[in-house]
This record gives sequence, C-alpha cells and structure tokens, in this order.
Amino acid sequence: MEYLVIIISAIFVNNILLSQFLGICPFLGVSNKLSTATGMSGAVCFVITLATVVTFLLNKYVLVPLELTYLQTIAFILVIAALVQMVEIVLKKISPSLYQALGIFLPLITTNCAVLGVALSVVQKDMNLGQATVYAFATALGYGLAMILFAGIREHLALNDVPKSFKGLPIALVTAGIMALAFLGFSGIV
Repeated sequence: MEYLVIIISAIFVNNILLSQFLGICPFLGVSNKLSTATGMSGAVCFVITLATVVTFLLNKYVLVPLELTYLQTIAFILVIAALVQMVEIVLKKISPSLYQALGIFLPLITTNCAVLGVALSVVQKDMNLGQATVYAFATALGYGLAMILFAGIREHLALNDVPKSFKGLPIALVTAGIMALAFLGFSGIV
C-alpha cells in the first residue's frame, strides 16, 4: 500500500512538472511534436531512475559516513553528468538504433533540473532504496505523462486558429497553466 501511495502521489498529485515546476525547459522546448516528447520522456525515465539509485547509494555509503553531506548537490551533479555520458557511450556501442532514437535527448538530460530535484528529494525525504527507486520511476512516469499530454495538445493547437498574440509560447504557457490546474484536482486523492 505504501508503494501505491508513492506512485500515485509522484505521478498525479506532486507531478514534477506541473506541481513542483522542475524540468520546465525541456517541457516547453521539446514538446512541439509528440514523437520528440515521447523520446525525451523515455530518456528522462531511464536517467532519473538510474541517477536516483546511484546518488542514493553514493549519499548513504560515501557522503554520510564521511560527513560530507554539504557536498551533496555538487556530487549529485557530477554523478548525473557522468552517468548520462556513460549511458550515451554504452548505448552507442550496444544498441546504435536506440542511441539514434535517444541520442538527441541524452545530452539535454544532463541539464534537466528534474533529475537533480528527484535525487535531492529522495535524500530529504529520508527514503530507503526501494522507496527511492519506486519514487524515481513514478516521478519519471509523471514527467512523461505530462510531457506527452502537453505535446498532444500543442500539436492540436498548431492546427487551430489561435489569435496572433497567443501564437507560439504564450498559448503553450496558458495551456501548461490549465494542465497544472487540472492536475491540482488530484490533490485530494493522497
């Protein structure tokens, strides 16, 4: 039951994009097409989950025992950057087709503050490894859900007659605000 609460909370109630406002740059920049939003969502899901597990272990077994917790943020940033680079190298050698699909999005994830936000949130909430992994994966699914829904809406808006002053980013921001309000309706669930 505890893990179900974590999953529902991370996906709907405390959605990282629409409630915590982390990862907004790719949300607005990559969501013009459904295909690019789906690719970015898949890459973010993989990296958030992997980075959270690695940073959790680093924090628990290195930073806390050595009383270096003041280095968490910088250590996590370095780990995330190195992890994304290693994933990129491994994908390039093992699966060139997957690398072609995600290769564009992997470097963007290094600067995505949602990845760091999830890693720091796990430490602040004092979760165990199982909870941290479930939380990271569910948060990434929530990110993907919001990104894909937003991309679908933006593709539909591109086909409609939008007033000239609202074309482009203004209507995207209005749409994101309405989506955030819609997700706010889930706040009574958990």
